[in-house]
Formats: sequence, structure tokens, C-alpha cells
Amino acid sequence: MKIEAVLFDMDGLVLDTEKLYTRFWVEAANALGYPMTVKQGLGMRSLNRTYGAAKLKSYFGEDVDYDQVRNKRIELMDAFVEKEGVYLKKGINELLIYLKDNNIKTAIATSSPIERTIKYLSSVNMDKRFDELVSGYMVEKGKPEPDIYLYAAKKLGVNPENCMVLEDSPAGILSGYKAGCIPVIVPDQDEPDEETMNRIFAKAKDLIDVIDIIEKINKGI
Repeated sequence: MKIEAVLFDMDGLVLDTEKLYTRFWVEAANALGYPMTVKQGLGMRSLNRTYGAAKLKSYFGEDVDYDQVRNKRIELMDAFVEKEGVYLKKGINELLIYLKDNNIKTAIATSSPIERTIKYLSSVNMDKRFDELVSGYMVEKGKPEPDIYLYAAKKLGVNPENCMVLEDSPAGILSGYKAGCIPVIVPDQDEPDEETMNRIFAKAKDLIDVIDIIEKINKGI
């Protein structure tokens, strides 16, 4: 086993924005008359449209309008980010420097649209720090299906089994696991459940801790 590339989720992993998605899923649903809890909001993380709609219906019944709630969430979150901006997660600069110094390729693999991805990353001077930027909208099926990580690996010219996937959500870990990559979770808003723990190679305290995990793998420790 050798790590030749690291594939990064964006929200909650590179950027401290996953908590905003949770917050505004809840606020949007509540504004439209659906009493979503924070726990339910966490369940919406990283899901593509099909899975997201199914999850919302499991909460509030078949008549809930996924697009209406999602559009409200986008409206509220965009207004917040326009005013407050976005912030980096601890350790991302140190990790990217380490990866570059060790000739390990990098890609963003996010469920967010590519326009928003570039906007958010460029606002914190991160848009040029990765070899590839891949969006779930570029593949047939988004997370938790494996398509996005298989595509990111292909774009980098690296076999999936030599790619480490860094994720903070169960759906993202499942995506990387199905792709045959090496899934490592970096918890953000909550700790992984037992099912997710059974799919990961390791759990990192933060992005700086990921450096040690890669070192051990590549040195065969």
C-alpha cells in the first residue's frame, strides 16, 4: 500500500462550512414548516439529489418538496457567506505543503457545484493549491456512490487503491470505500457511527494528524 494521491472533500474538511450546511438545512426546513432537528440536518450531509430527496421524505413524508427546501437553504447560506465569508480548517496548509514536498497529488472531490467550489476556495486563496477540482455534478451519481472518487483518481492518473480519501461525513466515507480508495475520517460536527468506523482505514484528530498516517503507510510502519 502506498499513498500517491489524496482526495479531499471540501465542506467540513478543507473549509469550515459543513456546519453552515447543517444550520441552513434546519433553518430552511423550519421556515417552510418542516420541524427539522440538528440531528436530521446532519443526516443531509454530502448527499446527492436522489439520496437527499429520499432522506428529506423519510423525515417529513412523500409530499415534502426537496427543491423548495434546498433552494431556501441555498438562499440563506449564500446570504450568510456573502457577509461573513468562509474559513479554513486547522492544518490544511501544513498538509498541502507536506503533500507537495513529497510529490503526492491532490484533488478536491466535493458535492458542491464547481462554480461555488471555485468561489469558496478562491476567497481563501485555495483554488490553485490542488491539482484537480472535481464536483459531484461532473459525474452520473454523487456521494454516497463511488463515481466522484473514481473520476478524481482517473483525472490524477492514480489507481484508486493508491488514493487516500479524506472525509468528515458517513456518505463521503461510503463513497470513498465503494471506490476502493483508502478512507480516512476527520470528524467535524460529530463522531462516526459504528457502520462508518467499519469502513475507514483510520480516524484522524485533524488534518495535521493525517501527515503521520500517510508517513506510516508509505514507510510500511
